[in-house]
Amino acid sequence: MKKILLAMSLITGIAASQAALADDALKAALAGAQRTPANVARDGARHPYETLSFFGIKPTMTVVELSPGGGWYTEVLAPYLRDNGKLIAALPDPATSKGAERFKQKLDATPAVYGKVQMGVFEPPAKLSYAAKGSADMVLTFRNIHNWMGNGEPAMKALFQNVYDTLKPGGVFGVVEHRLPASKTQDEKASTGYVHESYVIKLAESVGFKLAAKSEINANPKDTADHENGVWALPPTYANKDKDKAKYEAIGESDRMTLKFVKS
Repeated sequence: MKKILLAMSLITGIAASQAALADDALKAALAGAQRTPANVARDGARHPYETLSFFGIKPTMTVVELSPGGGWYTEVLAPYLRDNGKLIAALPDPATSKGAERFKQKLDATPAVYGKVQMGVFEPPAKLSYAAKGSADMVLTFRNIHNWMGNGEPAMKALFQNVYDTLKPGGVFGVVEHRLPASKTQDEKASTGYVHESYVIKLAESVGFKLAAKSEINANPKDTADHENGVWALPPTYANKDKDKAKYEAIGESDRMTLKFVKS
């Protein structure tokens, strides 16, 4: 019995040590010089440490980032996963997309940080060939679902099914999205940038995901989600320019859902 207890204690100790190392690696990536100062300035609104920790990220994982945009989260994920994991950036073909071309230029400019990042083609609804089936431990998307909803319900279900198929059993799909209050009517194309949390959950569950947890890490109760020009009226975009800018500054960035789904 003593040997069993000792073995269990050792296993627990190793697990705790590995968790501590992973946590240190995440903090180091967030504190790294590779991060753009303007991006660092938004940490208080985007909570990257808390968000990634909630999703359960580990430096040994294969992680897909869907539609990374300008690379806000890529600046953290790339160095974090560089040595022992893998980061796949899923975005349009740089040959046909200026945004993707700029993203690739960002990676190419600093190979010591981004040289191991892989790029896969992700152009919903037609092209979803960013990673092999059953190859990823985690798929992440930050404030992108509203951009895809204009493709229609069948296309959205196909996209979520593709994510499900890309993950290994037990894999995690982490979602952050602008949240529309349940009392407000959902625009099918999400033209305001806001989405019902219940819609995302129902869509994910329809393809086989289980909702493992919700978090209010990225909540903002000041956001009423009824602004002229939608979510883009808020910082950092300020779509209305100087009109009511002080009001939008006081609100801050959008209220966001943070959902963790698991492939059963």
